[in-house]
Amino acid sequence: MSSQSQKLNLAIIPGDGIGEEIVEQGVRVLDHVLGHALSGAVTTDKTYFNLGAKRYHETGDVLPDDEFEQLKTFDAILLGAVGDPSVESGILERGILLKLRFGFDHYVNLRPSKYYPGVKSPLKNPDGIDFVVVREGTEGLYCGNGGSFRYGTPHEIANEVSINTAFGIERVMRFAFQQAMKRRKKLTLVHKHNVLVHAGHLYRRTMERLNREEFPEVTCDYAHVDAATIYLVQDPQRYDVIVTDNLFGDILTDEAGAVTGGIGLSASGNINPEGAFPSIFEPVHGSAPDIAGKGIADPTATILSVAMMLEHLELPDAAQAIYDAVERDMAARAKDPGLAKRSTEQIGQAICDLIA
Repeated sequence: MSSQSQKLNLAIIPGDGIGEEIVEQGVRVLDHVLGHALSGAVTTDKTYFNLGAKRYHETGDVLPDDEFEQLKTFDAILLGAVGDPSVESGILERGILLKLRFGFDHYVNLRPSKYYPGVKSPLKNPDGIDFVVVREGTEGLYCGNGGSFRYGTPHEIANEVSINTAFGIERVMRFAFQQAMKRRKKLTLVHKHNVLVHAGHLYRRTMERLNREEFPEVTCDYAHVDAATIYLVQDPQRYDVIVTDNLFGDILTDEAGAVTGGIGLSASGNINPEGAFPSIFEPVHGSAPDIAGKGIADPTATILSVAMMLEHLELPDAAQAIYDAVERDMAARAKDPGLAKRSTEQIGQAICDLIA
């Protein structure tokens, strides 16, 4: 997209719990950066969608088909958080998040992990951690292929089938290589091909072929997932781009968030790289119903998700302005720990103030 006289058509889904509070600050920073870093050359139309626990309790709807179809028309979607203890686990998550992820072919889940100096980490030396995880988003064990037999009896059988296709693996692997080319040109495949020999070796062979035929500049290596969890604690600085399947990626990205200071600072994108459908950008943390409405949730992960969204929409200057402002804000927190106790609104304002 060009930044000349451009209008972004955005869908906003605040969702549950703290979602409304953090999304408000994400939108605030979005409007500010477009007005300042791009001098108003890019504007936005925003449409808000009431999806989540409140809607479910009031109407029984999760994500009606007409709204699903409407969401297809947007350039991108900013999401707050989905999930509430008053709704049985899985109803909102599968009915909203997975319905959108699979329906919009979000075959890439992209999650950066960066350590900001001064942030409390469980690691002794977290300095220099800076990598991204490219997680396949539409196959594997999460594709919903499975079921139960003799349900509710002592002889019940339950299975989940992992589906992995050459097509699906190649497209996510190519995206991971492209990310590596933009960074330090190192790619690590994480799987378990000594046991999961069919899917694991298909991933390995695909990586080796693309490395040989299309991306010879990238240095590739491999780690079994159990070893990778150890390396994320002992030597996370070794990683640049990690590519892995749906289940392993889900686990590793939460560990990655923990070693960099907590998933409360982690942003993510569920991406359709070709732009056939809008991509969704959201903080990794949950809806935190215990602090909802108190104005104390940190909106930084949402603000970073906004930066990822702008980057995806080919507005790198605006995205970088947000990244730089967040980095300066985190540096200020390191000097004055009391800044971590600011309100949601105060943090949003502080990041706006740091954007030139």
